[in-house]
Amino acid sequence: MKAKISIGVFVIGLVASGLIFMTQPAFAQSFTLDLGGDSSATTRVVQLIALTTVLSLAPSILIMMTSFTRIVIVFSFVRTALGTQQAPPNQVLISLALFLTLFIMMPTFEEVYDEALKPMMEGQMEEVEAFDRALVPFHRFMSRHVREQDLQLFFDIAKIDDTKLDGIESVPMKALIPAFMLSEIRRAFEIGFLIFVPFLVIDMVVASVLMSMGMMMLPPIIVALPFKIIFFVLVDGWYLLVGSLVKSFGG
Repeated sequence: MKAKISIGVFVIGLVASGLIFMTQPAFAQSFTLDLGGDSSATTRVVQLIALTTVLSLAPSILIMMTSFTRIVIVFSFVRTALGTQQAPPNQVLISLALFLTLFIMMPTFEEVYDEALKPMMEGQMEEVEAFDRALVPFHRFMSRHVREQDLQLFFDIAKIDDTKLDGIESVPMKALIPAFMLSEIRRAFEIGFLIFVPFLVIDMVVASVLMSMGMMMLPPIIVALPFKIIFFVLVDGWYLLVGSLVKSFGG
């Protein structure tokens, strides 16, 4: 498990550095650094700067290009619907979302490792080619889950003629990534609405009972909280929720 997690983190770093070099071509062409003619020292400095940048951007890359966004938003809706304030705490929800993200994305990470990282580390491939190949599995994953309507929105904003694109595989990352995130947020809100409905019914029933008993000074949320918790436990809510989230990425 530790080895798989380390592969996932390493892949995220590789993709981040790939995005940096792909999105800054002018900077890469115009920037020069001379350290007395020692090209190896210059290369080490550039690699150190790139590594520092990757480490700082890795969390953003994780959020942008994986299943983390949908999972963490749904977990937030669950806690709000239950009305438990800080239970489970943020650290628990984010940790669970991270491990579920690694579980869902592991086939993609393994493909990146086999197709890009391993050949590059064995000297069979140049870094630039490895970056391009590392982006392909992530591109394929996002393409499966992005809405065409969201993708068209960013085509229009960026003035990209989608008729000239050779299928979904040729969609540029600058349009695919924000469209994917928008699609994930929309799906998370759809799931959140479905989660809220049964808890809202419990709140309404408890409020009606308290009002009919003349207990108007007693906040309904205090009485409804234990009923919502026991309901969620009896239906095995976490099992159903996590199973549904993971299966929603299976297509």
